[in-house]
Amino acid sequence: MKKIFITGWAWFIWSNFLNRFVKKFPEIDFINLDFLTYAGKLENISGEVKNAKNYFFEKVDIWEKNDLEKIFEKYSKNFETKNIWIIHFAAETHVDNSIKNPKIFVETNVVWTQNLLDLHLKFWFWRFHHISTDEVYWDLPNWWFFTEETPLNPSSPYSASKASSDFLVKAYWRTFGLNYTISRCSNNYWPNQDSEKLIPHFINLLKNNKKLTIYWDWSNIRDWLFVDDHNDAVWEIFTRAEKWKIYNIWWNNEKTNLEISKILLKELWKWEEFLDFVEDRKGHDKRYAIDATKIKEELWWSPKVSFEEWIKRIIGVYL
Repeated sequence: MKKIFITGWAWFIWSNFLNRFVKKFPEIDFINLDFLTYAGKLENISGEVKNAKNYFFEKVDIWEKNDLEKIFEKYSKNFETKNIWIIHFAAETHVDNSIKNPKIFVETNVVWTQNLLDLHLKFWFWRFHHISTDEVYWDLPNWWFFTEETPLNPSSPYSASKASSDFLVKAYWRTFGLNYTISRCSNNYWPNQDSEKLIPHFINLLKNNKKLTIYWDWSNIRDWLFVDDHNDAVWEIFTRAEKWKIYNIWWNNEKTNLEISKILLKELWKWEEFLDFVEDRKGHDKRYAIDATKIKEELWWSPKVSFEEWIKRIIGVYL
């Protein structure tokens, strides 16, 4: 029997994780810690999961360290702490928002992480898995790929705050002996994704006959990974990887923002007059691409879902 504390599970990626694994592993207690900010919605979690005997929800602000400590005490009482693990999903993630208000991102992504690390050590739980991002690396030429050994060189307040939390996790290993793993993934898509993100935002604009805003330099490239593929990889890392390991999660499905836009235009029977080119974002990275060889060779994980297959289903659901 194990207990797994999960932070931020009412959000997009994490709610899909919950919906996937609570039912699959009824012998494990999943304790959902979430403050339900604007991107966190309890309706993202299925009714079947909400009613499951091995699912527990605690509304808590990770800022409030004393409140968090009481919850940890509640669920670890008379239970071997070596069987209690933490997956830290919760984060502010939208780059544009981080440019408008960097402070919130530092407070959330760095201080929240530190609070969890401190309490993890106090109770001496078993493993701490930290969810990171490919954006902690840097701008890549078209022929390069990030590996887990690539030096971190973030460009935005968002990616800087995530890189800082990565360094905190590693520092707690070096200083205190923390048993950690870290995963860094590319762009995720569907279902339950917040409407501020690219694909649902663009679909909603076209559905309402509004133009898509594309940066003048439309060549920004991102890799697109189906959310269940990402969560399967997280589970493999969390449960099977050796301690102190870092893994990149990637599909090798690179698309420019303009390519994504044209796919949506075609599927929704719109024309290129619906494209409106605007000034580029400050500090905009041109390309992210990560080498996922390590996770494929060590944990035998590989993605299964085709972007071309699922983008049509996504559009149908949003319509």
